[in-house]
Amino acid sequence: MTPSEERYKEIYRDNYPKVMRLCMGYVSGDQALAKDVAQDVFIKIWENLEQFRNESGIGSWIYRITVNTCLTQLRKQKKHRINYDIKDIPERHEAYSGEEKHQMLVQLYGCINTLSETNKAIILLELEGLPQKEISEIIGIKHEAIRTRIHRIKSQLTKCVNNE
Repeated sequence: MTPSEERYKEIYRDNYPKVMRLCMGYVSGDQALAKDVAQDVFIKIWENLEQFRNESGIGSWIYRITVNTCLTQLRKQKKHRINYDIKDIPERHEAYSGEEKHQMLVQLYGCINTLSETNKAIILLELEGLPQKEISEIIGIKHEAIRTRIHRIKSQLTKCVNNE
């Protein structure tokens, strides 16, 4: 196995769950479509790995590819919506259980799907736990603007989730 292949395998292993969660958020919980988009992401990573210049972190670069690939898929789908199934959403932790968790996720992702493409990208990256400075680099918006947008998006989502 070449060093490039070993590096790619490590990148895949370390980043697939994150890429998959982000794709699931973009494709309204359609697991098959999320897997297809994630596969496209990793094909792009493989094809461009040698050109990666380490100007940003590898994680930021992978998130940028993921966001762009997901946005391309959304444009192809033209607002095609599918309901979430809790068993299809990769787990980050077990803070809630059963039906309560299911209802919260369905409602949250339903509200996220009402956001603009850019705001959806911002909040999905925020939910993934990325630092806001890194989100600003990925999205291409100043850090201060990201902070303001996240605050507004959270307020908008809270109102949506509470049916206000």
